[in-house]
Amino acid sequence: METEIATRGRALRDADAVVLPGVGGFQGAASKLPRDEVLDLADGGKTIVGICLGMQLFFGQSDEGAGRGLDLFPGRVKRLPDSVKVPQMGWNTLRVKRRTDLTDGVGDGSWVYFVHSYYPDTEGDWVQATCDYGVEFPSLLGKGNVIGTQFHPEKSGPTGAQILRNIIRMVR
Repeated sequence: METEIATRGRALRDADAVVLPGVGGFQGAASKLPRDEVLDLADGGKTIVGICLGMQLFFGQSDEGAGRGLDLFPGRVKRLPDSVKVPQMGWNTLRVKRRTDLTDGVGDGSWVYFVHSYYPDTEGDWVQATCDYGVEFPSLLGKGNVIGTQFHPEKSGPTGAQILRNIIRMVR
């Protein structure tokens, strides 16, 4: 599988999947996001994967700053509570809530790696797994062709590798 960095146009339309990466802040990312194009791709069945900030962009609003996200899931992005050290940097365990193709081979209590100050506040069948860090929050979302991880699967060892394999298998 080849990887290409694309921001608009034909390269996005021709991709097998589109990944919204997990670095930066909501306001800046939302202002540069080709919102209508990504929504058209999602509506057309293209797999959209959001990692950390990329997943937060699946929501309409964030406590982090102004800007309009994609509104793909109901809810909003909130700041982690003051009762914990922010940002959360380090390992935490997943609580698998739903067994799906996305969570195949991922055990309840598996370790994943986080670097974040904000989390999605949402409830529904799309919440595949949660974590607890001062508050229980969704850490793995999946609804049809839209997949999000609040953690960084690329830094999450065997569990992250399994989730990435699951995503690739779902795309194919």
